[in-house]
Amino acid sequence: MKVTVCIGSSCHIKGSRQVVESLQYLIEQSRLEDKVELGGTFCMGRCQQGVCVTVDGEFHSVTPDTVKEFFEKEVRARA
Repeated sequence: MKVTVCIGSSCHIKGSRQVVESLQYLIEQSRLEDKVELGGTFCMGRCQQGVCVTVDGEFHSVTPDTVKEFFEKEVRARA
């Protein structure tokens, strides 16, 4: 599974660094390092929607406050 987080300027301002750090921690705590590839990319073209995150190409809008819920529903449940 490939999880990609936008680290462009708009998403950075909205908390992409915190989202990345939280996802790294959650992946490690769930022992999913061998199943989840976490990466970064620049602008996904949906700057108004947020910290932009894709899971195997499927778009999601995530914030530092919703990252744990996102991880449980979209990453852990599928891994």
